[in-house]
Amino acid sequence: MEIPFFYFHGTPSGHDVEFHLYSWLEVISQWKQGILCPRWAALAHFAYGEPRFIFYPPASWTLGAALSAVFPWTIAVDIYIWIILTAAGVSMFLLVRRWLGRGDAIFAAALYAVNPYHIVIVYWRSAFAELLASSLVPLLLWLLLRAAENERRVFVPLAFFFAAVWVINAPVAVMIHYSAALLAVVFAWKRRLSMVLLICGTAAVLGAALAAFYLLPAIYEQRWVNIAEAVSAGGRPQDNFLFVHTADAEHDAFNRVISWVAVVEIAVTAIAAWGARKWGKENRIVWYAMGAWTLTCALLMLPMSIVLWDVLPKLRFMQFPWRWMLCMGVPFALVVTLGIRRWLWRTAVYALLICVVAFVWHHYQPPWWETADDLREMQDNVASGKGYEGADEYTPIGADPSAVDREARRVTVEGAAHAAIHVFQWQAERKIFTADMSAPDNLALHLFNYPAWRVAVNGRAVQAGTREGTGQMLVPVQAGQNDVEVIFGRTWDRTVGWCISFVAMLFVIISTPYAIDRSWIPKKT
Repeated sequence: MEIPFFYFHGTPSGHDVEFHLYSWLEVISQWKQGILCPRWAALAHFAYGEPRFIFYPPASWTLGAALSAVFPWTIAVDIYIWIILTAAGVSMFLLVRRWLGRGDAIFAAALYAVNPYHIVIVYWRSAFAELLASSLVPLLLWLLLRAAENERRVFVPLAFFFAAVWVINAPVAVMIHYSAALLAVVFAWKRRLSMVLLICGTAAVLGAALAAFYLLPAIYEQRWVNIAEAVSAGGRPQDNFLFVHTADAEHDAFNRVISWVAVVEIAVTAIAAWGARKWGKENRIVWYAMGAWTLTCALLMLPMSIVLWDVLPKLRFMQFPWRWMLCMGVPFALVVTLGIRRWLWRTAVYALLICVVAFVWHHYQPPWWETADDLREMQDNVASGKGYEGADEYTPIGADPSAVDREARRVTVEGAAHAAIHVFQWQAERKIFTADMSAPDNLALHLFNYPAWRVAVNGRAVQAGTREGTGQMLVPVQAGQNDVEVIFGRTWDRTVGWCISFVAMLFVIISTPYAIDRSWIPKKT
């Protein structure tokens, strides 16, 4: 199934590979410190830190860290990718088995698992959270079809589905919710059954409540970081429509790669749809749904849709219109399986798709690679405490990573006072040190300030300051002995988020006996 993902040159090093791999290593190091649910990426921005784990959903970095802790570091990425693509194939298999036999379902599963967009994710993007989310997308259509059959009890598994995509990848979650709304409207219209809309809406609300432990802090604490950098030049929708031109040649080269892949995938879907038209007449509700889904995905990748990107809530934070290929992969795999029934032609179609990938590989932008030595260097940067580059959008307000001294000691005196400083503990979420001062002064920490940090000097809470120009934390101390403790505390939004998730889970547990669809359970023969 996954032959295109054998690696002969090392590990594919896409745009986001360092972001994800450093996150995995950071999580492992914090687990060793007893921090089961990391929030502050202590080694980002070369050990000045950022609240990365508050904003980036936990599923992918938890799975990646777990695999990295069990398997050799140099092959952890390969294992992660193989697991996710296998899961993607399984979910597609479950969907296709509603209509077709095992052989056709296996072909659809393999086609979906190694569809052209997945190849781009692996070799050019290394968007591991997005890849993980792709393994669930076929289940959206599967669950909504149950709702269209007036199966009201499906709202519980559908709620878990929505919660799962939130804790995997936020941009994909936005896509999934818009896709769910579109599909629910089509099903409600064709079935003349408004209950589909109610089930979908209720499940979306319950799913958000289940994921509130992540969602509420991520939404509330955006005011404390430079989140707008996520949609700055190069990351805006208008910079990433198909075949768009910008001032960045490397950006445009990748855009050509993804644009040609998208165009060919849309064309193959359209051609295969002609061959599947007889099946479509017999299954009109699914046919209309897939048609609407495919056309919407294609439209949103074109510049003419800019108004929708500006108007629809949170759509801009998807950044890249071609991300809709993730959703389009489901109707693509299903329609190709239905419309091309001869195995020889199926093989020819897939060979064509691989040739397109090879063409853009050689003519626009080849992938690049991380060797075993590169991966070990990442590991050394974390183990030594040297750190790594952070993400602009998660940088605390007022911080400037380019202005800090990367080699600065953990604690220094800002002014002219003399001090004897002893650091006893310097962990991700807890710093303990003493400073014997000759006069009152401020201590500048190798740490960006952030509202969640709590500072106590000689057992009394003090208000930390922020150094102008760099964003470093400043701790005011008095002459004489100062025992300082800096702790990354739990803010009210995180507490409330966990409470909402707990209450939502209680609701699910209580309602489960009434929500189980027993028709899914195999009967004894």
